[in-house]
Amino acid sequence: MPNLKDIKRRIGSVQNTQQITSAMRMVAAAKLRRAQDAIIAARPYAKRMYATLGEIGKRQKDAEHILLQPHEQLKVLEVVVVTSNRGLCGGFNAYAIKAAERAIKENAGAFDEIVVSAVGRKASEYFSKRRTIIKSWTDMAAVEYSHAVEIAEHLTSRYESGEIDGAVLIYNEFVSAMTQTPNTDQLLPLSVEAEMAEAGDAVMPFEIEPDANALLNVLVPQAVEFAIYRALLENQAGEHAARMTAMESATRNTEDLIQSLTLQYNRARQAAITKELVEIVSGAEAL
Repeated sequence: MPNLKDIKRRIGSVQNTQQITSAMRMVAAAKLRRAQDAIIAARPYAKRMYATLGEIGKRQKDAEHILLQPHEQLKVLEVVVVTSNRGLCGGFNAYAIKAAERAIKENAGAFDEIVVSAVGRKASEYFSKRRTIIKSWTDMAAVEYSHAVEIAEHLTSRYESGEIDGAVLIYNEFVSAMTQTPNTDQLLPLSVEAEMAEAGDAVMPFEIEPDANALLNVLVPQAVEFAIYRALLENQAGEHAARMTAMESATRNTEDLIQSLTLQYNRARQAAITKELVEIVSGAEAL
């Protein structure tokens, strides 16, 4: 049985851990509010952009863009996996990695080769030991639009040159502070079929100048960039939410552990006092 000094030392250690987890929970909660506001503001813009592409595609059948055209032969698929740089956020990163492994398995029959690009240190560390990593981005302390532009330029240049024949984006979508759902989105070729169907046969409320192809040359690359930017924002908000939840759970566990150790300490102290009293009484009776 541990002595009183050992128990007291362990209680102090758990109390220090509790201070750390509580501080991390508060920091994550503060960051979550800003990240949540950013993703809520970005979603309507992304929806409107894709709706515009769908309307153009529905009305202008001759409008084409290289990023909208599928390749005839499917040789190489690039899977872009978005995770966090840090841990201590429960199973947040594991969900995205499992979704990536599932997507790789599902597309193995359609493509001759599947390569991975990693956004975030956790994805880079995992896939560097298991698959070919084409490129990794691990220096994104806070999400900026320039990060999405850099990733989009990497993918679009490889798609246009024929180095890859498709790209999928895997990330955790922020649903609530308690829920983050792994998503797998087709990034290249960019698909707007759902938006085209939604556009229906209604007349577009605008005219295209100078022509549809000129507008697509601007909108399609931006749509790819913004799809990546939105995924980064979703991942950022989800990471903070998962870390806040994990640290809140850890703080509750430390409270339970401190209570258990305190009870153990009191019992050990009472046993020590009883033992001393028995020794004193025994000594007095011997005299």
